[in-house]
Amino acid sequence: MKYVIVLGDGMADRPLEQIGGKTPLEYANTPTMDMLAKVSEIGIVHTIPEGMTPGSDTANLSVLGYNPRIYYTGRSPLEAMSIGVEMKDSDIALRCNIVTVSDDFEYDNKTIVDHSSSEITTEDAAILLEVVREELENSEYKFYLGTSYRHLTIWDKGSKDVILTAPHDILGKKIGEYLPENQDLRNMMRKSYEILNNHPINMDRRRKGLNPANSIWFWGAGTRPNLSSFEEKNHVKGAMISAVDLLKGIAVSSSMKNINVEGANATLHTNYEGKANAAIEALKSDSDFVYVHVEAPDEMGHQGNLENKIKAIEFLDERVIKLIYEDLHNEGIDFRMLILPDHPTPIVLRTHTSDPVPFLLYDSTIDKNCNYLYNEKAAVQTGIEISDGFKIIDYLLNK
Repeated sequence: MKYVIVLGDGMADRPLEQIGGKTPLEYANTPTMDMLAKVSEIGIVHTIPEGMTPGSDTANLSVLGYNPRIYYTGRSPLEAMSIGVEMKDSDIALRCNIVTVSDDFEYDNKTIVDHSSSEITTEDAAILLEVVREELENSEYKFYLGTSYRHLTIWDKGSKDVILTAPHDILGKKIGEYLPENQDLRNMMRKSYEILNNHPINMDRRRKGLNPANSIWFWGAGTRPNLSSFEEKNHVKGAMISAVDLLKGIAVSSSMKNINVEGANATLHTNYEGKANAAIEALKSDSDFVYVHVEAPDEMGHQGNLENKIKAIEFLDERVIKLIYEDLHNEGIDFRMLILPDHPTPIVLRTHTSDPVPFLLYDSTIDKNCNYLYNEKAAVQTGIEISDGFKIIDYLLNK
């Protein structure tokens, strides 16, 4: 038996008037998921433990079977593992986003316009981060390149109690009250605007109609993670396919294999087929379990872009799920496939929520008759509910 999780990051949402009171998942044209729903188990799962911040870190740990209350030490340390940064016990890792802040007013009265700087390319971000590094890096703070707008700072002997806010949670709000109390961090963020705002790359981005990447933003502090081995825990050999350092870091920390796919870039225009084909190849070779993570629905939710969120869900259905299902089915390989989001990223809020998410569990060896489709409303109606999200892996593995 082979096992697959296809995770559409932030895919769940809330009913929207502009699409007839449906959610993007309910409205999207998803013939493969519709077909699978008729022969699968549909339900809801609570991926975010009560009282914890709804994020891709806690949620994906849950889906992979790691109780966030036990294993979560912060988002950035997991990303550090992916980048290959060795952390000391005294280190604090910080996510260092390159964001767009408004050009008006002094820094503290600006607003965050775009948490992703128009999904800046890693190539452009590398140039900008190098300028920041030259001006701001010292023995206490080190900067490391990640992917797109997502980068890393290691704070030597830093405070794990520092209060930081995710930029996608305060889009359009004045940033002054959300700046760190720590003066070093606050001053580096202010200084970064002076360094970046009129950089030639940003002048060129403005001419192209793109948002300038004109400030760094610290958040997601944490200490070195210590996940147990996924294979030892679940008795299956696992592989991760994702363009996002967070997911790659979880894989590194849990001794899963990371599979890099050319053209996978965590945007709407990622290499969907490449991810699907990599999953198929892995399942046919040395992996019993593959986790296919697609970031696009979440990014579109943060942007408040309904049309593209619907497209992202349709791309997931047509260019990932369909390819994996048809290949394994045609080859006569027994498999169980779990399809779900990690958390909702509602269009109207442009940030994550802790609402439970719908899941679809397909087993190629069992004939089922189900009268439900796969969406948020139908998942609630089935009455199937998994309260502890970290147990859904056992559900998939039939343990």
